[in-house]
Amino acid sequence: MKKIVHSAFVTHLECSETGEHHPKDTLLGLSKAGAPLIVRYDLDALGAAIDKETVAARPPDMWRYREFLPLGPDVEVISLGENTTPLVRVPTVEKRLGVAEVMIKDEGRLPTGSFKGRGMATAVSMAKAFGVKRIAIPTAGNAGAGLAAYASRAGIESFVFTPADTPEVTASEIAFHGAKAWRVDGLVGDCAKIVADGTEEMGWFDLTTLKEPYRVEGKKTMGLELAEQYGWTLPDVIFFPTGGGVCLIGMWKVFEELKQIGWIDGPLPKMVAVQSTGCGPIVEAFNAGARDVEPWGDVTTEIHGVRVPNPLGGKMVLEVLYESNGFGTAVDDDAVHETRARVCAEEGLHICPEGAACLVALEMEREAGRVGQQDRVAVFNTASGLKSPMPPMTRGLDKDQVVDYSTF
Repeated sequence: MKKIVHSAFVTHLECSETGEHHPKDTLLGLSKAGAPLIVRYDLDALGAAIDKETVAARPPDMWRYREFLPLGPDVEVISLGENTTPLVRVPTVEKRLGVAEVMIKDEGRLPTGSFKGRGMATAVSMAKAFGVKRIAIPTAGNAGAGLAAYASRAGIESFVFTPADTPEVTASEIAFHGAKAWRVDGLVGDCAKIVADGTEEMGWFDLTTLKEPYRVEGKKTMGLELAEQYGWTLPDVIFFPTGGGVCLIGMWKVFEELKQIGWIDGPLPKMVAVQSTGCGPIVEAFNAGARDVEPWGDVTTEIHGVRVPNPLGGKMVLEVLYESNGFGTAVDDDAVHETRARVCAEEGLHICPEGAACLVALEMEREAGRVGQQDRVAVFNTASGLKSPMPPMTRGLDKDQVVDYSTF
């Protein structure tokens, strides 16, 4: 693999477990200790080189924050138009729950219809710059669709493995974007084993969650956008549906970076990991006061985005929850489906099941008192609702019969 120059602000890669420094400008997966690597920056230099006014004058996309990303000036950006996603207020939810402000950050507006575009755009850009020709990934669905799209854009061959019960729209999207795709009779961990076992024979780069350092950096742009949209302040509480946990890790990382360069003041938000009662290893570990995650046994949830029974970054996610004075919440699938339908009908906002899970968690935590009446709450909807199954529309009319309007 050829070497490249990162952003001038990148100093090194750091082992999340031991703190050991690893060299930049070398394509790496996990650290020598087998833990995720974190990109570190010279934040003093970064803060001196850019200001909020300069950022505000740039186009409204994720690349307006390029100084906070690892791509050097010689790296081609692989982009499909990663626009800034809106904050959508939900007044019916606010009134029902008795919360001062609930804003949904709608990541479904991104290319390929989910938040995965941020990490994939960054990781694929770096992979191409390193000379990678072939990438493989295990996925619950949306990450595979993102990889397939960005790899095709970059001219990189992609191999995607997804559970057999992945929603048809997303599974078909993966293949339609040109990936070599397979359904696997198992969970995402079984897909990950296929990728890992085939690395030597197939010569592909393993883009499994947190097995490389750049998807986290792309996900940081969610936190950057949120801070800018809140006027360089932050909400009191952030609810995020959590499978692998990359987004919580990435947002917390950039909040600390922003605080260090003086762009934000005051307390950082409470970060909330939302999982399912049918697969909640991080929530279970948090409730037990543990520092690491034990693999979840019987996975029963149908909420695909949180169905990760043994997340590689579980320890890192727990650290975010503890450091932020946040918490974990596990929700019931039936409540998620009910809330998704209710919000779609009442607010006109079509959220995905994972986004609905966050609203269920918010309601639970409002009742429990961990969310107060005056709190400003941000909830992440991680994908378009159109990517998940919906109940069929069954009513019909015969054009040749008299319409009985009294039955409407």
